[in-house]
Amino acid sequence: MDAKTTPPSSLAVQEAVFTVNENWQITSFNHAAEKLMGLTTGETIGKSCQDVFSGSGKFEALCSLYGPLASGRAMHGLRVVMHKPDSKDSVILLVTAIPIPDKDGKLTGAIITLRDATDPGHIYPLVLNSIADGVFTVDKHFRITSFNKAAEEITGWTRQEVVGISCNKIFQSNICGADCILAQSVNEGKSIVNRSIYIKGKNGRTIPISISASPLIDPEGQVIGGVETFRDITSSLQQDLILDSIADGVFTVDRNWHLTSFNKAAEHITGWNKDEVLGKPCSSIFHSSICGDACILAQSVESGQPIGNRSIFIKGKDGETIPISISAAPLTDPDGDVIGGVETFRDLTSVMTKDLVLESIADGVFTVNRSWKITSFNRAAELITGWKRQDAIGKSCSDVFHSSICGENCAIAQSLYSGKPVANRSIFVKNIDGKQIPLSISAAPLLDHEGNVIGGVETFRDLSVVTELRKQLSRRYTFGEILSKSASMQRIFSILPEIAHSESNVLVLGESGTGKELVARAIHTSSRRNKGPFMAVNCGALPETLLESELFGYKAGAFTDAKHDRPGRFASAEKGTLFLDEIGDIPASLQVKLLRVLQEKVYEPLGSNKPVKADVRIIAATNRNLQQLVQEGIFREDLFYRLNVVKILLPPLRERMEDVPMLAEHFIKQFSNQQGKDIVGISDEALGILMRYGFPGNIRELENIIEYSFILCHGGFIRPEHLPEPFAPKSQESPHSGPIPLHKPLPLEEIEKQAIFQSLERNHWRRMNTCRELGISKDTLRRKIERYGLKNPFGEDLGD
Repeated sequence: MDAKTTPPSSLAVQEAVFTVNENWQITSFNHAAEKLMGLTTGETIGKSCQDVFSGSGKFEALCSLYGPLASGRAMHGLRVVMHKPDSKDSVILLVTAIPIPDKDGKLTGAIITLRDATDPGHIYPLVLNSIADGVFTVDKHFRITSFNKAAEEITGWTRQEVVGISCNKIFQSNICGADCILAQSVNEGKSIVNRSIYIKGKNGRTIPISISASPLIDPEGQVIGGVETFRDITSSLQQDLILDSIADGVFTVDRNWHLTSFNKAAEHITGWNKDEVLGKPCSSIFHSSICGDACILAQSVESGQPIGNRSIFIKGKDGETIPISISAAPLTDPDGDVIGGVETFRDLTSVMTKDLVLESIADGVFTVNRSWKITSFNRAAELITGWKRQDAIGKSCSDVFHSSICGENCAIAQSLYSGKPVANRSIFVKNIDGKQIPLSISAAPLLDHEGNVIGGVETFRDLSVVTELRKQLSRRYTFGEILSKSASMQRIFSILPEIAHSESNVLVLGESGTGKELVARAIHTSSRRNKGPFMAVNCGALPETLLESELFGYKAGAFTDAKHDRPGRFASAEKGTLFLDEIGDIPASLQVKLLRVLQEKVYEPLGSNKPVKADVRIIAATNRNLQQLVQEGIFREDLFYRLNVVKILLPPLRERMEDVPMLAEHFIKQFSNQQGKDIVGISDEALGILMRYGFPGNIRELENIIEYSFILCHGGFIRPEHLPEPFAPKSQESPHSGPIPLHKPLPLEEIEKQAIFQSLERNHWRRMNTCRELGISKDTLRRKIERYGLKNPFGEDLGD
């Protein structure tokens, strides 16, 4: 240009600045611009640049800025010749135009500065330093050419320290290199906005920033470098980090119910990504069971009050229904005006699944606290007991169940005392109407996350149907008063009805205590003679003279003390059955008389010679080998064959051990009724001991064992310590470590104290071993020892 120029000192103000909006309308016009351009604020503000500059003819070149700015490119070094308004002089101005994009990259306006071209500085500090965001420019080699005040404050570097240095050496960004956003903007010739990155400050501190970059072009449209604006987002990032660290889902909406934020937990719970949901209506994302008039967030926003802990269902991205607990509150600006709403929500899938499982299972479940008060009671518990949940919760468990083991045999108490679950106990409880119900129960301690006992849990199953089935099955395993499920006894049961209906003599063989008399009674009961008497005589228990008179009777005067006639057992058993037990012990003289009765159906009382008819069925029994006695000449062969018309051989109990549980239960019920004790069964441990025993005394010995156990057992279940020698376990516990007799339910604190003390004793007061056994931390054990005042009797502290 050959226009006459004026030195910078001739200008009243060196820097003229004006701003425009997205419609290219002037929004500000500083005093220097008024003087420089000869225009007033009233002539420019609100008017289009096209109208202001093209009409004047002075700055028509400024209208050419719109194209590059609209495309997001900054302009630098545009030369314009201006005629001074008060003289014929002219000045060459350098124009710099910086576009201002919004978050989506759209042009929202621009800052335009005019400077005398003779000024060696190509950047205008006054303008740049008025911008709150950091701004720097680079040349084509990415060396910094300008650095504003905000950039200095954010990074800690001064303008003098950075100008001329490569930007990557100053910023040390996580995207320096191939991913450099400024380089991408310069190379591609377009703006890139709102990218979040990290840079290093001068002191080495990592700084999160949001950046926008644009190419810097000269008046001929050539890219001569780049300009980058950046903003410190530490505070907003901290808020995002806090939100993303919250385990609960959090989202916010504006007044139009469009989502404006969505944290990591919300993404995890719903399956939606933040970028997928922002800007969309919340109802289109959540498909909640209360979307619409019942929307809790809407209620909170409209009322201006928070609403907490409401359980609802939403749909996840995959369409699955998710149970959540929500809280909502209005979102307000600094002036207190409601600008939207915020909602937090928690996934209740695991909690509700547990609740649904507990409510769906057929077994009753209840929990108690440390004071034995019921704290939960599921639906099955309600159905089995008749108690409503709201009525049962808060009551003592003994007041609800009235169990046969309440007190010293409480299953929960035993479980807490031993630290181990108690499984499959059969008991009786009373329902709300007082009806007795058979149950199978299991109990276990209830622990918190630190292993502290906070109560107990018990599950129970109604055995009413099972009990009835057992009764029906037991009828298959009985004949009269004989109980057995063994195959050998079942074969005997199958033929006993036929034997009973005949009139043949029967010989019952078997070891002592196998139940020979029960077989004889069963035959009599099932026979046509069941209305007649059943008489039993133990032939081995009486001497010969007494046995003869006992069997056949005597007449007055038959011997010295015989003052009156006395009928014998044959006479007493007329039209019935006579059971001759231990027939192998009968003397030879009586064998002849007995043979005559069997052959001729007559006998003669002692002291009489007049035969008496005998309408009696004979059932004999012995534990001796009669065939061997016949060979030895001790027992008459003809009598043996007369008695051995029908032979029944009873197996010993050791050959039918499967009958032991059934027989034990039978005897327990029998003695419970006789003695009025509330003993409901035998424990698995005690039964296991009996199942390993040979029972030389057979069923009679088992009956005696159960009877003995009733002496020591006061209620509940027969345990090993209630059995007689040699079954009862030898106690090797110290006086301190033995179980405390429970005459009433102990407090859980006492149970816990005893359990910890016993464990310490077993582990010789080595605390780490004790912790491992109890499954608790060392700190928890230490607190418990101090709380209960437990002392090592040896005075040593064996920590490990």
